[in-house]
Amino acid sequence: MKTKFSIRKEIKIALVLLGLSFLIAFSERKRGGSVCKDIVVELDNLNENHFLDEADVLQLVEGSGEPIKGVGISRIKLKEIEKKLKYDKHILDAELFGDLKGNLIVNVELRRPIARIVQNDAPDAYIAEDGVVMPVSEKYTSRVVLISGAVKQLLESEDLNRSEEGKQLLEMIEYINEDKFWKAQVAQLDIAKNGKISIYPQVTGQLIEFGKPENIEMKFKKLMVFYKEILPTRGWTRYERVNLEYEGQVIAE
Repeated sequence: MKTKFSIRKEIKIALVLLGLSFLIAFSERKRGGSVCKDIVVELDNLNENHFLDEADVLQLVEGSGEPIKGVGISRIKLKEIEKKLKYDKHILDAELFGDLKGNLIVNVELRRPIARIVQNDAPDAYIAEDGVVMPVSEKYTSRVVLISGAVKQLLESEDLNRSEEGKQLLEMIEYINEDKFWKAQVAQLDIAKNGKISIYPQVTGQLIEFGKPENIEMKFKKLMVFYKEILPTRGWTRYERVNLEYEGQVIAE
């Protein structure tokens, strides 16, 4: 009797396991072959940069040339659509996948602008946090430091990390943005053809001749000494320009 009971129990367990395996396999097949019912855009925009919205991303996805809705998700060329989305300079990353409800999830992360390139004879552009140069948008304007002057090379490179000069400028912009005082005080960086930078401050009227973006921390420390110790005693309007290029000294005229 015990042997028969044990066999029956084993048979029941085997049937249950077989049934579970069948359900799991059926669920996986159903998921892989599910038809796309809708496209859901998830915009990862922690920095609230509204260069693109959900409708813009949806238009990029549906304008890929491939049918999407009503097509099996496993048949949609997800990697190709991701690649096309990343062609838009405002988009840092994109990931597409299907969920259990038959939706195509489009997860997009936007780039964060840290500076704006301004030109008199050409369209403006933004410099993103990762150094990529991206176009402006009619929908949104970001309040960031302005970059003017000899910027043609920056625009042509499309990425500041492709040159040593670009990397140095990116480092200087990051230094300014990471300090609350300098972020509020520095309004514009003007780049000369020789690579030297002049700073136009937000409050004080002095033109600051910074030189090339080298020894950045040391130069800003010298400028802070000028603001804290010299201007209060000599007068805020006495000097027209301040030169920080030379090591160990500040030249004010």
